[in-house]
Amino acid sequence: MPQSWLQLSIRAAKRDLEILSNYMIEQGSPGIVLKNGGVDAFFLSSRRDAALKSQVERFVSARTDKARLEWNIVQPEDWEHSWKRFIKPARIGRNFWVTPPWLKQPKFRRRRIITIEPGMAFGTGTHATTRSCIELLEIVAAKNTGNKWSVLDVGTGSGILAIAARILGATKIWAIDNDPVAVKVARDNLRFNGMGSAITLSGEKLGSIRRRFTVVIGNLTAETIIELAGTLQARVAGHGYLILSGILHSKSQNVLRRFAKSFFVLQRRRKREWIGLLLQRKS
Repeated sequence: MPQSWLQLSIRAAKRDLEILSNYMIEQGSPGIVLKNGGVDAFFLSSRRDAALKSQVERFVSARTDKARLEWNIVQPEDWEHSWKRFIKPARIGRNFWVTPPWLKQPKFRRRRIITIEPGMAFGTGTHATTRSCIELLEIVAAKNTGNKWSVLDVGTGSGILAIAARILGATKIWAIDNDPVAVKVARDNLRFNGMGSAITLSGEKLGSIRRRFTVVIGNLTAETIIELAGTLQARVAGHGYLILSGILHSKSQNVLRRFAKSFFVLQRRRKREWIGLLLQRKS
């Protein structure tokens, strides 16, 4: 049976919106919409709704002044309509224009269009963490021009990073996610972009994969990256690359320390409070 969603609408001072958005993502919101003077966050409705509301309200009252909160239930049949009015085409990196399928595709000679259907739990890939991943992936692609290179996209979500990797020239791509909803959304997006057979997509667990890749991407959270650090780095080929994002600036040093022995830092990208890292294996 399709699940309902909790929609939290917060009206607050502009200076507080970023910290509120980051906190909602840390609490498990897969969808954030920033608006003029406010932010909307969406959560899958569950038995922990009361505890979530209490925790969020305590945080907001302690960190902001005069914020107004409103909770609503969004039924599954209303979800698509709720999202569509907020999503617009966006330029990402040097090579891409990302757009949902219901909008007319813009024409850009020097940019490739990626069509992303948000589905029930994902935006179109324009969040700062995804932007950093694509920009860092573009750097890796430039370093591998003329060579065959492979990609493992861990926690693929909408599939946008796997699609971008294919467009940038990766010859073998695996995309995995342990969320069945994500796998379904990603499969639809591969089809929208004509890549249904070009990318291996599955719900396989990272620990069950044995082959190594030129590039491993993890747009996750700092906590998950640290938890999976040993397995992530084991999947990177010699002198290969690790792209990490979804990391709050305050937690970036903890992540870097976990990989310092085997990797050196090629690039750091900061977008607001988020850090994206491009690491290369030392040997």
